[in-house]
Amino acid sequence: MLPMQVLFSPHHAGHRPGQTFRHGCLVRNRDLPARADNILTALRQDGHALLEAPWHGMAPIAAVDTPEYLDFLRTAWGEWRKIEGASEDVFPDIFPVRGMDNGYPASIVGRAGYHMHDAWAPIGEHTWKAAIDAANLAVEAAERVLKGEHAVYALCRPSGQHAFPDMGGGNCFLNNAAIAAQHLRQGFGRVALIDVDVHHGNGSQGVFYRRDDVLFVSLHRDPIDYHPHFAGHAQERGEGTGLGYNLNLPLPARSGDDAFLAALETACTRIAAFEADALVVSLGVDAHEADPMAGLAVTYDGFRRIGARLAALGLPTVLAQEGGYNMDTIARCVAGTLAGFEGREATA
Repeated sequence: MLPMQVLFSPHHAGHRPGQTFRHGCLVRNRDLPARADNILTALRQDGHALLEAPWHGMAPIAAVDTPEYLDFLRTAWGEWRKIEGASEDVFPDIFPVRGMDNGYPASIVGRAGYHMHDAWAPIGEHTWKAAIDAANLAVEAAERVLKGEHAVYALCRPSGQHAFPDMGGGNCFLNNAAIAAQHLRQGFGRVALIDVDVHHGNGSQGVFYRRDDVLFVSLHRDPIDYHPHFAGHAQERGEGTGLGYNLNLPLPARSGDDAFLAALETACTRIAAFEADALVVSLGVDAHEADPMAGLAVTYDGFRRIGARLAALGLPTVLAQEGGYNMDTIARCVAGTLAGFEGREATA
């Protein structure tokens, strides 16, 4: 069997956030173009076909995101740069608080706070292009699966798991995995979305929390003392018709392979009970033991086993790249997961 197809966009490198806030300090942003470049190099060496995607238009993205939010992302940087003395990138500095979020601001300062839930996703001159290209990769991956490919990997950068239909944050602007899941619904009645990133996929949960046609499952470091702090707890099970279609499996700090794979078994059992017709994987590899996020302690072999267990579900699958911030480990983690999914050893 040939290695699965890999979709990428050269425009990802246009998104170059210089700094971000961490613990009250401006520090170097970890979402560097080298993240994707290193993955591409490894997957090319591993025999994957590297393909660019045709443009599918805005409709698949607009099926998830609000028009207000898309307009904000498209115009934010240009409007921000009109402010005398403004920073190079868009950084929100005011946020609506509970009970004070009924109006919609006209100024870019207010809109930035309205549409971003933290200061971890600065918007630069080329962020919009990179974000829509990443989402388009997810759409193309879903298209190929709809047309009969068993599994396709989309090297999405920026990531997407923390993006809601009207709000970004955590290095995310458009929710690539959610957009893929929504697009798969054109041909599959029931879709499961599983997130294995070290952080809870709060945006993905928000997209599908009140729906019963997409099951969302997330394995992540317990948010009681970890980003995103306000979502990802086990008691969050969905609302309305979505009650019971949301499963969070928070793990203690620095949990390793055994704990992660035990939680993954629970996740796969729930996906099988859901009788999903297709699968989307939010493939973050920042749960690796050497990642600077320092949340969990999954090994290279652990990621290979994660890929193999997801493949055992036997479902048509889209894999969309999420986190992973150690430039020396990210490529091997991704290549190993894809190799595990395909039942072979990675050579890169």
